[in-house]
Amino acid sequence: MISLFRPSFCRHLYRPYQLSIYRSSHPQTKGYHRKMGKKKSSTPSESFLLLPTPPSTSPIVDTHTHLASTFEMYRTRYKEGGIKDVHEFVKHMYVGRNVEAIVDVWCEAPVRPLWKTFADSALTKEDREKLWNGMDYWFVIGVHPHEAKLYNDDVEKDLLEAMNHPRCVGWGEMGLDYHYDNSPRGVQQEVFIRQLRHAVCLGKPLTIHTREADADTERILKAEVPVDHRIHIHCFTDSPEFAQRLLDHFPNLYIGITGVITYSTNTDTSTVIQNMAVQSQGPLRIVLETDAPYMVPANLYDSLEGIKGKLPLCHTAMVPWTAEFVARVAGEAWTAEKVMREARENARLLYGV
Repeated sequence: MISLFRPSFCRHLYRPYQLSIYRSSHPQTKGYHRKMGKKKSSTPSESFLLLPTPPSTSPIVDTHTHLASTFEMYRTRYKEGGIKDVHEFVKHMYVGRNVEAIVDVWCEAPVRPLWKTFADSALTKEDREKLWNGMDYWFVIGVHPHEAKLYNDDVEKDLLEAMNHPRCVGWGEMGLDYHYDNSPRGVQQEVFIRQLRHAVCLGKPLTIHTREADADTERILKAEVPVDHRIHIHCFTDSPEFAQRLLDHFPNLYIGITGVITYSTNTDTSTVIQNMAVQSQGPLRIVLETDAPYMVPANLYDSLEGIKGKLPLCHTAMVPWTAEFVARVAGEAWTAEKVMREARENARLLYGV
C-alpha cells in the first residue's frame, strides 16, 4: 500500500487532499466537500469515462497530465468504482485508445517520493508492457508557483536527483501565477529564476506555468533562457500578443493546448491558434495536453449520448476532442487527424518522447 498526503495542483484549482494510490477509500477535505458535496448525486455514471469512438484515432501523446491526482479524483468521486490502483486505471481507461505516451507532472514542495515509484515502474519495456499496457510513461518535475514559498535547498536537492532518472524529460511545471498569488510575487520570481538556471544548465526542456503574469514571465524567460532552448508554455490562456512575442523570440517554444480552448469563457487560446494557422507556413507550434484531472473538453459532451451532469475528471483519452476543436478554429485545411499528427511530432521535438 502506498499512502501519501500532499497537495495536488492544476492550473485553475489549488486544493490539498489525500492521495492514496492503492487504497479504496479517500477522505475529502472540508473545502472540497463543501464545493462538490451538494452535486454528488449528479455525477454521471463511471461508464461515461469509457469514451465513445474519438474524432481521431492517431496516436495520443498527452504532454501534461497529473496522473496521481487524476486517479485520486476518480477514487474520490467513484467510491464504489472497481479500479483500485493507477496501473489498472491506465489499462482500463486507455484501452483501445492508442495512447502512446504521457508526460506526467510532479510540481509539489516538498517533493513527493511517489514520483520515483511511478517512474521506476516504467524503466523497462517489459514493465511498461505489463504495468502500463505498453504506454510510454515519462515525467517532468519542478515546483509550481503556488508552492514557491516552500522552495528550499532540500527541495532543490530532490529535484536535481530526479533529473537523473531515465524517465525524466524536463523541469516543471514552474513559473508565475498572479491570479491566485498563493506565494508572494517576489518569491515566485526568485524561485522561477532559480529553477530555470538549473534546467538550462542541465539542458532540460522547460514546462512553464504562466497566468496573468505576461510581462514578468516574458522578461525572465528572455533574460535567463537561451533563444534555442526547448520550452513548453503549458495550458496557455493569456493574451495572443504575449504568445506571439514568445513564439517569435524562441524558435523551439510550443504552446500547450488543453480542453480549456473549448470553453466559451476563453477566446484567447482560439485566437492564438487562428493566428498560427494564418501566419505559419509549417506545422502549428502546439502540443496537446489535458492537465488532468481538470478541464474536460466541452465538445466531448456532444459524443456522450444520454449523459446527465458533468464528468468529474478529465483523462488522457480525451485529447482527440481537443484536437477536433483546434482543427475547427484553425480553418478548412485542418482536421483532427492532422492536428494530432503534428502535435505528436512536436512532442517528439520538445521532449524527445
